[in-house]
Amino acid sequence: MLVYQDLLTGDELLSDSFPYKEIHNGALWEVEGKWVVKGAVDFDIGANPSAEGGEDEGVDDQVVKVVDIVDTFRLQEQPPFDKKQFVTYMKRYIKLLTGKLEGEQQEEFKKNIEAATKFLLSMLKDLQFFVGESMHDDGSLVFAYYKDGATDPTFLYFGHGLKEIKC
Repeated sequence: MLVYQDLLTGDELLSDSFPYKEIHNGALWEVEGKWVVKGAVDFDIGANPSAEGGEDEGVDDQVVKVVDIVDTFRLQEQPPFDKKQFVTYMKRYIKLLTGKLEGEQQEEFKKNIEAATKFLLSMLKDLQFFVGESMHDDGSLVFAYYKDGATDPTFLYFGHGLKEIKC
């Protein structure tokens, strides 16, 4: 199994269990999320409590709907960014990540990040923002949005900001 960690914080943000599609020349990875039910599972073991003098107590667990990627990687939702905040974040992120990348990967990142940033800015009001479990300020953001008519969210990751780890 492959796990993708944030290059800046080491937080696990994605795995190969969730296939991705590269967009903007690999600057962004697009991943489809799904709403899933988590919680109460009622097992019928064939016993009849009322026939045995007991009462049917039922299950006390809570059922919750969660997005699989958010739940699996314990992503933490952040307040929305306005344009000024987002541009400030991107400038800092580009500077930090550029220092971590080398050679060809650094050149590819520099060449493609501007178009990816403009793409994200164009849909800023529709995005949800997430960070990794450590909630580190300098970490990579993960973005979620709903495509036209979709009931499940689509996630966007900075492709160059992820480090592949074999488990």
